[in-house]
Amino acid sequence: MPKEFSRVDRIADQMQRELAQLIQRDIKDPRLGMVTINAVKVSRDMGYADIYVSLLTTEDLDEDSPEVQESLIVLRKAAGYLRGQIGRAMKLRMVPLLRFHFDKLPGKSRHMDALIDQAVGKTPPVDKPDDTESGH
Repeated sequence: MPKEFSRVDRIADQMQRELAQLIQRDIKDPRLGMVTINAVKVSRDMGYADIYVSLLTTEDLDEDSPEVQESLIVLRKAAGYLRGQIGRAMKLRMVPLLRFHFDKLPGKSRHMDALIDQAVGKTPPVDKPDDTESGH
């Protein structure tokens, strides 16, 4: 039997959708890059929500990149406004404090893919038999 989502998980999912729309629509700061909300984790007591973001760029970024630092500063300054908007949109009595973090996972994933490609190569490990040879 599949596990039911808890209330906190449902709130986190809804909060992720609301934040993505709010940031795109309402935050007009030019220092803010193209932000993607990768995950939202709400504490069990609804005291805080950790929001993991990444930036859409062509180069690999880390936490120390100036673009990342500026975007996090903008998001952290807008956290109070975003929190109020989320409370209204989701009709929550208690809205968690928003804590923004840079998500390192996409960069690590690209790095691991590059290492695998370097070790194995781009060719498939097993050749698939051709259907025309077997007479099918």
